[in-house]
Formats: sequence, C-alpha cells, structure tokens
Amino acid sequence: MDETRFVFWLTLTGTLCWVVCSWWMYRISTKQNALLDQLHAQGKRIEKLSKLEHDLIKEVHPQVGEIKEGIHTMVAAVKDNAETNFPVSKDKQDTHQYGCRTDPDENQ
Repeated sequence: MDETRFVFWLTLTGTLCWVVCSWWMYRISTKQNALLDQLHAQGKRIEKLSKLEHDLIKEVHPQVGEIKEGIHTMVAAVKDNAETNFPVSKDKQDTHQYGCRTDPDENQ
C-alpha cells in the first residue's frame, strides 16, 4: 500500500505541474499576441508614413531639378554680366578662389 500511495502522489504532482505549465504557457502566449498586435499596428503606421514620404519626394523631385537648372542659368548670367561690366584686374587674376595670392614663380 505504501508503494501505491507514492505512485498516486507522484501522478498527482505531475498532473499539477502540467496544469501550472499550461497556465504559464497561456499567459506567455497572450503577452506575445499582444506584442505582435502592437508590432503589426506599428508596421502599418510606418508603411503609411513611408508612402506619404515617397509621394512627397516624388512630388518635389521634379521641382528640385528645375531649381538646379534655374540656378545654373542664373550663375552663367551673373558670370557673363560680371565679366562684361567689371573686368578682372591683374591683382585678382593672381588670386586663388579662396582669396590667397599666388606667386607666378611658385609653380616652377
């Protein structure tokens, strides 16, 4: 009879362990599902923002090209105007773009 009681308590302990384990796994699963739902919602928001950003870039991109073309035209016009109205003196011809004077003998 002592052996039968021992087997009974071991079986009961094993069954209780299964109950506790099942409850614990259910709890973990519930938390994981909640987290996955949050990640799914976050992914949707990011996707929506990415689409809006893409549409804005698409809308602005041609305008950027037009602005660059306008700037190049304006730079050319200013250079032509500056050369015809204000001839560059000998002192300015010997100056780098950074304002440093160059010595003609330095390059030799």
